Amino acid sequence: MTPPPKLPAACRSLILGSTSIYRRALLSRLQIGFNVTSPDVDETPLAGEAPRALAERLALAKAKAVAAKFPQAVVIGSDQVADLNGKSLGKPGTHAKAVAQLRLMRGQTVIFQTAVAVVCFESGFEQQSMAAVRVKFRDLTDDEIENYLQLEKPYDCAGSAKSEGLGIALLESIDSDDPTALIGLPLIRTSQMIRAAGIELLANKAAS
Repeated sequence: MTPPPKLPAACRSLILGSTSIYRRALLSRLQIGFNVTSPDVDETPLAGEAPRALAERLALAKAKAVAAKFPQAVVIGSDQVADLNGKSLGKPGTHAKAVAQLRLMRGQTVIFQTAVAVVCFESGFEQQSMAAVRVKFRDLTDDEIENYLQLEKPYDCAGSAKSEGLGIALLESIDSDDPTALIGLPLIRTSQMIRAAGIELLANKAAS
């Protein structure tokens, strides 16, 4: 296994290139200090772009956009796209779009393509990974969809399904090797990459 690069201390500051409250909460689980910066990246899909390719491209673009402003920092970028039979489903934004999404997904298996990238310009570090989560939706009734949306209002979630909340009641099964990926940030993969970039986890704080 390739050892972590020898980075200057200044390069070990960590930035989450996302304003998502969900990703911020997930990264906080690692109990390390980090800052948050908006990546300001255009998330419009390219013509004919597959959901997985879209998520991978945007995750890396977000990390690089923030790293360009803070070249000494280790920057995390992430993106999630709901993949329904090769069709990309993003954040609905409105109630009507959320209803349409959930009607399409009922009784279907949807792959939530969650990509993460870690970049440090000063050290030349760049890695990215993909955590695909297979989610089987129940055959939902229109009333169940409407009631769920009125209660949860998940209009900022890809595919309108907020699995960490009431959205879990929409599902039959979840298949993933990185459990937090469905919420928006695969912490197993993220931990591996930021350690490789020089960020210490589980360090002895009492000794610092």
